[in-house]
Amino acid sequence: MKFSTCFLILLSLLTSCESEEDISTEIDQQEDNFISAVDISSFPEIESTHPLFYDRNGEETDFLSILKKNGVNTIRLRLWVNPVHQHSTYQEVKTFTERLRHLGFKIWLTLHYSDTWADPAQQETPLAWQELSYKQLKNKVSTYTKTIAEEIQPDFIQIGNEINSGFLHPKGNLTDYPTQFKELMTLAIAEVRDNSPNSKIIIHYAGLNQVNEFYSELNNLDYDIIGLSYYPIWHGKELLQLDETLKSLSNNFNNKKIIIAETAYPFTLDWNDWTNNILGQEDQLILPEYPATPQGQAQFINTLKNIVAKTPNGIGFCYWGAELIAWKGEEAEDASSWENQALFDFENQALPVIKEFK
Repeated sequence: MKFSTCFLILLSLLTSCESEEDISTEIDQQEDNFISAVDISSFPEIESTHPLFYDRNGEETDFLSILKKNGVNTIRLRLWVNPVHQHSTYQEVKTFTERLRHLGFKIWLTLHYSDTWADPAQQETPLAWQELSYKQLKNKVSTYTKTIAEEIQPDFIQIGNEINSGFLHPKGNLTDYPTQFKELMTLAIAEVRDNSPNSKIIIHYAGLNQVNEFYSELNNLDYDIIGLSYYPIWHGKELLQLDETLKSLSNNFNNKKIIIAETAYPFTLDWNDWTNNILGQEDQLILPEYPATPQGQAQFINTLKNIVAKTPNGIGFCYWGAELIAWKGEEAEDASSWENQALFDFENQALPVIKEFK
């Protein structure tokens, strides 16, 4: 009896240990899979001016190393078709992604299908494509997307950027030509599936209003991840609404993952060059909970990260403009409109928010 009892106790302990080990492994895997991303699309341009960056201890350190050591695991990059200033081009992005992948980052590409910024207010067709017939435009979208997917093989790829109103206007306007919009999206998605089958496809919407209606409209498209932009300055100061919106999306589209594709918050309302900042007033903040201080910035990201993590299908977030220091000097009028929302202070030292990416 004593031997049997001891044996049963030992077996129970071993089973318990194994169970706890399995749970621990599962938790580690969940943490490994959580996307802690930054968009640093302007970094190749900024790096060419040779700025110095400093870690939280004040030691001069490589910019990308600071990101990596603090838990950033994914880099998001925009891609323009033929931009005027020759940044965010296919070649620049391809070269940069090779370097990033060598450092161990996952790659997230944002295809704007434009020569410039694409967002809810503008979705301008690339200049070289504007005179194409609709049939020719479809062919161009297919070949362009195929080249990117085949050559870069990104981990994540957005078909369009903040496409609330569609993309490739006027032919791909969601309101005016919904069938054409969906056909163009379907062609681009098919090229990704065929030429980079391991890439996860993101469809990106800006804001929280009418978001369920938008994704219901696109319910027949073959994509993997719902991506949302959330900036308090434009999309509301109620984090409770963000929480409720993510839960609603998770319930209504339970076969899709959800990510915050863009967000940011200021650590100050001051400026470090003569370029007008996008955010600079107290009425643009969430007060008193999240002041424009290093601690307020960190707390905002901490709260947002936890909201996403608690969403059933939530898989991560991306901080936009992490690199946008005042890189052209204190008197530049054509540089950063975002230096008070970067992840580095006016001395280029990493801010406390950097720890929130772990």
